[in-house]
Amino acid sequence: MSDKPLTDVTLSSFDLHPALMAGLEGAGFSRCTPIQAMTFPVSLAGRDVAGQAQTGTGKTLAFLVSMVNRLLTRPALANRKDSDPRALILAPTRELAIQIHKDALKFGSQLGLRYTLVYGGVDYDKQRELLQAGTDVIIATPGRLIDYVKQHVVSLHACEVCILDEADRMFDLGFIKDLRFLMRRLPAREERQTLLFSATLSHRVLELAYEHMNEPEKLVVETETITAARVRQKIYFPANDEKIPLLLGLLSRSPGNRTMVFVNTKAMVERVGRALERGGYLVGVLTGDVPQKKRQSLLAKFQRRELEILVATDVAARGLHIDGVSHVYNFDLPFEAEDYVHRIGRTARLGAEGDAITFACELYAQHLPAVEAYIEQKIPVEAVTADLLTALPRPAREALPEGAEPVERVSDIFREARAEMAEKDAKHGRGGRGGGGRGEGRGARSAGRDDGRGDRGPRPPRAEGERGPRPPRAEGERGPRPPRAEGDRGPKPESANVASLAAGDAVPNAAESPAEAERRRRRRRRKPRGERGPESGTGPANAPASTSPVGVSKESFFARMTARVKGWFGG
Repeated sequence: MSDKPLTDVTLSSFDLHPALMAGLEGAGFSRCTPIQAMTFPVSLAGRDVAGQAQTGTGKTLAFLVSMVNRLLTRPALANRKDSDPRALILAPTRELAIQIHKDALKFGSQLGLRYTLVYGGVDYDKQRELLQAGTDVIIATPGRLIDYVKQHVVSLHACEVCILDEADRMFDLGFIKDLRFLMRRLPAREERQTLLFSATLSHRVLELAYEHMNEPEKLVVETETITAARVRQKIYFPANDEKIPLLLGLLSRSPGNRTMVFVNTKAMVERVGRALERGGYLVGVLTGDVPQKKRQSLLAKFQRRELEILVATDVAARGLHIDGVSHVYNFDLPFEAEDYVHRIGRTARLGAEGDAITFACELYAQHLPAVEAYIEQKIPVEAVTADLLTALPRPAREALPEGAEPVERVSDIFREARAEMAEKDAKHGRGGRGGGGRGEGRGARSAGRDDGRGDRGPRPPRAEGERGPRPPRAEGERGPRPPRAEGDRGPKPESANVASLAAGDAVPNAAESPAEAERRRRRRRRKPRGERGPESGTGPANAPASTSPVGVSKESFFARMTARVKGWFGG
């Protein structure tokens, strides 16, 4: 069943709201995919679902239809304000949140429900105004939504449905604490419906599900392979300096295809993008450092076929549905085996075919055993030959569609990104930011790893009223040691000075202030009780006075301790 993109189960066989059914038919949806056919009987009855299916099999439509049908068939809470959402959809990345919003509008734009996108990197005040104007469904990334919740811009007490998409990716990006923060502000799990979907349901995701969901039904679409059956996989073992020539050679042998190239670090995105640009390709780049508006613009150009190749980090590996992607290149083997599955899932979607080509170089080949163990198959190996390292002449490129915007150079995109980062740092009073971080999350697994979030800069200057420098010392307190005058190190004290030390006085110093001299006298070593003179009133009258200066006594440690103990016990 899993190898079929569609089943014989029709959407009309379920008890869906008439307006929703009309919207689905208008968008061209009539039959269910395997995960949808398993989900609807459970979710439409109001029960919680934890679903797992391969990427590109219709999980997004499964939870959107379930959510919209509930909102259309059930009344909202009586104490709900217009700005309080009835449903919340959480996604790990901005791109995935935007994709979910587009899919919802395909069939739900005429149903009277208001959708609001909430994510970072865009105008903060504009999103706040949209929330205050009223919304029914919030589609958000955790970070920006938490800001609005803490500022009481939005309240989640009236949420009837909560949807977690790609929950395992939220763990990878370090959002689990943020996720729990939001879940605790929702109604009790018995009073809401929670739907969780992902291509991989790990133990930690299931733990989260059982903690915050009401007896969820675990639905897994069984497959013969972890990866899509229609993806043709192959792997090459090039040297590090052969990777770019090999990529250019392979691309020249598959002209006219829409291609995505995945790399592990931001720095390598720029390097690969420039190399492809020099090879005559129209290239777009996606990393966490590229401004959000620019990322959306580049994705739109790639979908309109104004770009031939999209070079990206794992920011674009989850949830993006781009029609007609025929080739996916893993320029770097990913750090995590699950990311391999999601990367190659950008091709062969909904029954189409595609090619996934991986380079296992000296730096990342160590991750191959984990990848093959996870997908439970060996990836066929292809030889790196001298012919493949030589690119074939490119045929003439077709002209861009009329009215298409000119393609920006990769260097200009990154120059704009660096300028925006510097402007933000200056605005917040920070210094320059270091290049390469973790990527879009907490817990980057490698230097330069991209997770869609920026690096942490130096500590900003203290605001007025915060703890400032230590106040000046009062007179008499211990201050810094005075500087020595030239040639101040003289001969050892004379006998008179030694005698004065024996009497308890300090050696006079011309550079000392009266306060320092007083402190020196207070810090002098006190003599043991048995050695104190009659003037102290505590020792024997005939105790001999010490003939050695304090601090330079020749007595041994044990002798001094013996005298002190005798003094304690009076003898």
